[in-house]
Amino acid sequence: MVKTRSCFPACRKFRCGKKALVYHGKKAWCRWTDEPCDLKNCSYAICVTRRLLPGGICGETVKRKTFERRIEDIGPTIKVRGKTFRKIGEREIF
Repeated sequence: MVKTRSCFPACRKFRCGKKALVYHGKKAWCRWTDEPCDLKNCSYAICVTRRLLPGGICGETVKRKTFERRIEDIGPTIKVRGKTFRKIGEREIF
């Protein structure tokens, strides 16, 4: 099982939306707030691959949960007419 981990400012996929990230030694520093960079609370933190989840969690370490649904479980069918019928060619959609 893969444990989830937090994103960190030294990650090569991490970017600051305000371009305010600087390094003082080994510490990441935000010039915008004049504090150490905190991804959990920063609204300008961006991941280049769009994998940053709320709370500063790296989305590449999270395993997806998938399951299949039957068409009957989705809900009732919708009857269509007019332009929609001509475009899709079916009288009912799910």
